[in-house]
Amino acid sequence: MTRILLPTDFSKNSLSAIHYALKLYKDIKCTFYLLNSYMPPVYHTEYLMGSPAQIGLGDIVQENSMNNLENLKNKLVAEFNNPLHTFITHSALNVLSSEVTRTVEAEGIDIIVMGTQGATGAKEILFGTNTVHVIKNAKCPVLAVPSGFEYEVPKQILFPNDFEIELTKDSLSQLLKIVNMHVSQVNVMHVFTGNKLNIVQARHKKTLENILAINALFHEVSSNEIITAINDFQIKEKINLLVMVQNKHTFFERLFIEPVIRKIGFHVTIPFLVIPQI
Repeated sequence: MTRILLPTDFSKNSLSAIHYALKLYKDIKCTFYLLNSYMPPVYHTEYLMGSPAQIGLGDIVQENSMNNLENLKNKLVAEFNNPLHTFITHSALNVLSSEVTRTVEAEGIDIIVMGTQGATGAKEILFGTNTVHVIKNAKCPVLAVPSGFEYEVPKQILFPNDFEIELTKDSLSQLLKIVNMHVSQVNVMHVFTGNKLNIVQARHKKTLENILAINALFHEVSSNEIITAINDFQIKEKINLLVMVQNKHTFFERLFIEPVIRKIGFHVTIPFLVIPQI
């Protein structure tokens, strides 16, 4: 049984991500947790102190959240009609990233699938604020689905890797599940900048080769900039899913802290699976 967390703000973008998840996992038994976290429109000291003007406001917002979740659940059950899928709704007065962290631990969540932007997300931003916070704090993989993305079977997966950290079957379990479900090919791309792999990197590469086995192709790409290499590879090959490991000492962290990233033109137009470093 795979446990999948689906945060939603009921926007078109979050609904698109939910549909992606249901299609991606259509052939396996899953429990989907539909999560909506909310704050009253006016949420400050008066509300916390029980000001007469604020009494009942939280109850109204909670009721709306719960009703919307139930309606969403019923629509998904009716539309997809998949006996392998079970839905649980959860409404919470909390900040999204905090509630996601709590739910992942409490429910033993295997993977989070969410949209990259909310209803008012700006197109020039790589990921929406909520997505960034969830990715940075999540103890399980996060699959971010770009706004407006139409579902594609992930037959071709791009996995940029510098072989600086050792990966295991456990850390890659959700990637392997996707690969096995869809008979996918993983294109492991190492950007070659002139230096050969050191002993540790070579060992990590060999470990990854053993884990992925016949489902992988390893590519050495000559480039001075990994973003350019990723963009070029996506143009050359029809990539359906991008995978990266969250490693604070390598490229991934720079995606969120370097404004120059947007100037270079790194645009995530396909689903992006982020694997936490375990």
